[in-house]
Amino acid sequence: MTTIYTQYDDLSLLKLLKSSDDKAFSELYKRYWDKLFYVGGKKLEDLHEAENMVQEIFLDLWNRRSTLNITGTLSHYLAVALKYKIINFQARTKANVNISDISEQQDDGALQWLEFQELKDRLGRLVTQLPEKCRLAYSLREDGFSQKEIASEMGVSENTVETHIKRALRFIRSGLTHIFFLVMLFFCILLSLFNMLNC
Repeated sequence: MTTIYTQYDDLSLLKLLKSSDDKAFSELYKRYWDKLFYVGGKKLEDLHEAENMVQEIFLDLWNRRSTLNITGTLSHYLAVALKYKIINFQARTKANVNISDISEQQDDGALQWLEFQELKDRLGRLVTQLPEKCRLAYSLREDGFSQKEIASEMGVSENTVETHIKRALRFIRSGLTHIFFLVMLFFCILLSLFNMLNC
């Protein structure tokens, strides 16, 4: 149904939202819910989780209505909010390698695969420990975004993006260096046990 609110642009609706106008909120909800749900569902391949995320974004928009300070467009703000949630969800649900499920084949290829998976899993855990903005900048970079595109996506300067990425890489390198020696020791012990069992 067409109402006067459908004729307002996003900026006008946001101004009304700040004064707790629930009809302005409903119009923004109708305007963007389907778009966010489609993107979330496509990225996650989990419609239930995508629906929860979109609901949380709009709940947060309503709860913070009086203090909202959106410097860019609302569509950009909502897209970045969804991106944050998707990255955080994927980081939380990242599968851990279960060594007991791995075949007992002892060839070098199997050991190399196991080592790779362990390091990959460790990298995933390190990424989840990054500050939120560092994690988003790093994840976008891993998705193939340029520094300029990341800056546009996050609504910050390219210098800020560079700082976030450098900080993320420094933290990850430090964590992987620490774990590298432990991983190598583990696989040396594992290889020795395999050899003993084959004797």
